[in-house]
Amino acid sequence: MFDIKSIRENPDHYDAAWGRRGIEPQAKSILSMDVELRKKHTELQECQSRRNEASKAIGMAKSKGEDASAAIQEVGDLKAKMSSLEEDVRVLTEKLNSALSRIDNIPDPDVPDGESEDDNLEVRKWGDLPSFDFEPKQHFDLGENLGQMDFESAAKMSGARFVILRSDLAKLERALAAFMLNMHTTEFGYEEVSVPLLVRDQALYGTSQLPKFEEDLFKTTSDHYLIPTGEVPLTNLVNNSIVEEEKLPLRFTCLSSCYRSEAGSAGRDTRGMIRLHQFQKVEMVSITSPEQSNDELERMTGIAEEVLQRLKLPYRVVKLCTGDMGFAAHKTYDLEVWLPGQNMYREISSCSNTGDFQARRMKARCRPKNDKKTRFVHTLNGSGLAVGRTMVAILENYQNEDGSITVPEVLSPYMGGKDLIKAS
Repeated sequence: MFDIKSIRENPDHYDAAWGRRGIEPQAKSILSMDVELRKKHTELQECQSRRNEASKAIGMAKSKGEDASAAIQEVGDLKAKMSSLEEDVRVLTEKLNSALSRIDNIPDPDVPDGESEDDNLEVRKWGDLPSFDFEPKQHFDLGENLGQMDFESAAKMSGARFVILRSDLAKLERALAAFMLNMHTTEFGYEEVSVPLLVRDQALYGTSQLPKFEEDLFKTTSDHYLIPTGEVPLTNLVNNSIVEEEKLPLRFTCLSSCYRSEAGSAGRDTRGMIRLHQFQKVEMVSITSPEQSNDELERMTGIAEEVLQRLKLPYRVVKLCTGDMGFAAHKTYDLEVWLPGQNMYREISSCSNTGDFQARRMKARCRPKNDKKTRFVHTLNGSGLAVGRTMVAILENYQNEDGSITVPEVLSPYMGGKDLIKAS
């Protein structure tokens, strides 16, 4: 969220920053609510002060044997008024917080302006695009022809946008996750965490999925939500806490199932594994001081790139424009892997610095050494990588004319030495 004091001091700055994201000016409306709320707070404090004085007057009158009925009446009237003011404060606070919680994070000055993905800025490319002596197939044709990717059976038990993987493709999914986790934990200092897949609404509020994006979530009858990404439980490890600044950055990684309703994707990627309701993802989360977060974003993006480079999958890095960034993002890099079957690059990882946007919602703070004052941490998240989409990329880039799939060299040890996936 945002520092209301900062908005009071520089409303034009916020309106200009939100304007870069296509948001109408908000500062006037927000500050109007803020003025009304502060007015009610002042009235409440004045009533409290007057009630204290009247209560003292009652005590003094009684001690002197004097009539205290007027003071008693005043205390009763003030109590009723305070009750009404407290309700006004509660309603106005909720109204202001609700308004603030639905406004996108302000973009970093380095973020390019734009309205859609067409305005994203390509930063770099890596790898040579593969050439084939045959027409390359898409991953779902390859997987189904192998007899190891089953959408029909999944649809019978779960509906559309689910898949069943069998035999070597099931093993490949497991191999990819193990490879990524081992790399992150043994080489790049991430702590592996096993996380809950069900969380309460407050956790999703902290990482900004709620209240604005509830339709994208799966909610249970127990008022829990299935996590849409490992970012949620990993970032909430510092919810409502104070971290000693000398211990930063904290780096966490996990493998988790992720659940998304794909409410706004009707008609998009309806076939295959690109857009499922349930999928596996290895997530990276960093908790940093404000001074560390920009460098940490570059580092995190580089680690996601390293996964693709070791798998020898061609990709490009794009810096997202203001109109394509996620709600909580301050700055984002997307990694897009080349898919020969589609003859295009597709997103496989998104690495974002959210600044203190999530930390304010979670009350996640850090304390500098030898300083009693605290400040908000910065939080970052990135896919390292989406396992299903990485499998898609391997199937399409490593396909052979006979429909078999060559196993990337780096994954062979995780596949029991297997270097070729053939039809079952």
